[in-house]
Amino acid sequence: MITYKEFNQHDYRNALGKFGTGVAIVSTKTTDDFPVGVTINSFNSVSLDPPIVLWSLNKRSPSLKAFDDTGRFVIHVLSKDQIGLSKRFSSQIEEKFANVEYEFGQLGVPLISGCSAIFECTTWLRQEVGDHILFLGLVENFNSTEKEALLYYKGCYASGTELETNLI
Repeated sequence: MITYKEFNQHDYRNALGKFGTGVAIVSTKTTDDFPVGVTINSFNSVSLDPPIVLWSLNKRSPSLKAFDDTGRFVIHVLSKDQIGLSKRFSSQIEEKFANVEYEFGQLGVPLISGCSAIFECTTWLRQEVGDHILFLGLVENFNSTEKEALLYYKGCYASGTELETNLI
């Protein structure tokens, strides 16, 4: 067993990668209505009543100010055909929404088309933890489709069908 003080961050990240997750984009807007978004895989359901979800963002993220200022965000669970969007929103390019099909939702935050599910949220709690900020959001609206979700495992994208086929 390796203790905390002996951790190699690269090895630690690889160990965390053994836990398969979904892939999502979280969007908001700046105070002057410029759309902002980041790719995450730190999305979880916390509570059904009230409906609360959780995600986290690195404290050094240039997008942090927009999420703090707006107090509203949308979590987009990406569909298996949205790998390009995942890569785009995890990049350092500034105008991530350029040529991306979206509209503003009921909370005034960008909604990206073609996702498996979306959750429109207001920030319920913001908590600093280590090198990240945890955001807990009260789900105000949601929509779910029949589209298969995009998954991420050991540094690779996959779909549930691909994983199921490989396990049989």
